[in-house]
Amino acid sequence: MKIVFFVEGKSEKEMLNGLLPSIGVSNFQVVPFEGKQDLEKQLPIKLRGWLEPETKFLVLRDQDRGDCKEVKERLKKICEENGQKDAVVRIACRELESWYLGDLLAVENALVIPKLSDKQNGKKYRTPDKLANASEELIKLTNNKYQKVKGSRLIGKFLGVNENKSHSFNVFVESVKRIQGNNS
Repeated sequence: MKIVFFVEGKSEKEMLNGLLPSIGVSNFQVVPFEGKQDLEKQLPIKLRGWLEPETKFLVLRDQDRGDCKEVKERLKKICEENGQKDAVVRIACRELESWYLGDLLAVENALVIPKLSDKQNGKKYRTPDKLANASEELIKLTNNKYQKVKGSRLIGKFLGVNENKSHSFNVFVESVKRIQGNNS
């Protein structure tokens, strides 16, 4: 069985390429789009045109300023209307960088910033999904060392799958494990 991840951009692809092997996923493909609007526009075409049997789909998108439940329901409806009622939809609350702020040790190791993880118990980083500006916060916290695509490539392979403070990250990891377990 193969898992195909549809993501809104290159930074999500780079992060997943590093993260997924640590969750035990070996047979996967990450398909990036050119942002949220492109993902929603092109997703029906990709789903209908996918010809490989034994494929499971997971759609990952940032919440940004949208209503999480509405975004998820809209994407789920797109999947169902295009023959993939079992596709899993996961939303990064508020944005992908919240996942990184939930594991400052990964950021410390990836970007070589000593003692950054000491800040993990600070109020902002205990519940990073609540931050409306996680990417700005991460850039500031790393003194501009973090850049979206390159940073995601570096951080993805260091993300721990058991100790992240981001609830949406943990839900994503559990969903991937469940897909693997149900079909391996």
